[in-house]
Amino acid sequence: MRILVSCANGAGTSLMMKMKVQQALKELGIEIREIRHCSISEGKSAAKNYDVVFCSANFVDMFKDAEAKGVKIIGMKNILSVEEAKDRLKEAGLC
Repeated sequence: MRILVSCANGAGTSLMMKMKVQQALKELGIEIREIRHCSISEGKSAAKNYDVVFCSANFVDMFKDAEAKGVKIIGMKNILSVEEAKDRLKEAGLC
């Protein structure tokens, strides 16, 4: 599975979110082929090349084009919660 984690600036927050998503995937036994973090502006254009995009819940609408192409967009309220990441993965039918 190819995963993109995106936040406003693509620096600290997305890196921390990426680490929490990786932990959630590992705990659920989901194999990761690639996981990358970036800014929203970069993520909007790159999202179509991934299977799943994680972002803050308030940025979900920015990925409508990728979602229309079959990419799963997962918005999180608490971007540092491993439990929420696991819940969202389950809700998306990815495990």
